[in-house]
Amino acid sequence: MCGRYVSPEQAAIERVWHAGRSGGTPFPRRFNVQPTSLVPVLKWSRTLQAVQLAQARWGLIPTWWKGEKPPRLTFNARVEEAATKPMWRHCLQRARCLLPAEGWYEWQEVERVDPATGEVRKVRQPCFIRLAGGKLFCFAGLMAPWSPPGKEEPLLTCSILTRPATAALAAIHPRMPLALPDDSHAAWLDPTLTQADEALELARAHALSEFEHYPVSARVNKAGNDDPDLIRPLDS
Repeated sequence: MCGRYVSPEQAAIERVWHAGRSGGTPFPRRFNVQPTSLVPVLKWSRTLQAVQLAQARWGLIPTWWKGEKPPRLTFNARVEEAATKPMWRHCLQRARCLLPAEGWYEWQEVERVDPATGEVRKVRQPCFIRLAGGKLFCFAGLMAPWSPPGKEEPLLTCSILTRPATAALAAIHPRMPLALPDDSHAAWLDPTLTQADEALELARAHALSEFEHYPVSARVNKAGNDDPDLIRPLDS
């Protein structure tokens, strides 16, 4: 899964992917993005006939949702279920997006000796996972506009596709987000691609797999912490 990640500032997104945003407060660089946050997404604009930078709630709410509260645990969509589950199916066919990222966090269970007692205990060690050199990349995402009760303007919502972890990352967590290289972005966002199976085949065939990782401070566990020290290697 992917429950925390680092998102680039707007200027970096515009520089790397040449996608502009009209209006709104610029996106800052964020080091501890969490579900339900408003995040930057890249989507195809039928009006502009170009890729556009937009804002979306991380945690998809399908257009047909009528519940008083948003659904829980929709910030990730398993690639194995995306073509068949009603929550994701239409989005996979008609509303795909990309979420720019610097990397994400995952927690690995490790054994540590308690210095006070000498007892060996299992702890959850946070790790930061990124492309070599910190190169920016994008998660493959799904999106849906949702109209909150009493609100005139729909809220764009999104989810990150996840896949089984590669061998190099499986020791940390059995799943990982599905990330796409730049040369696959246009195909993923192509509005003429409306077959769910074809979209999944594209994503699986081009998914990035070579990531590096290192342990980071447990400060990332606290939701209020959001600073560059969170991605600093633990032994530095």
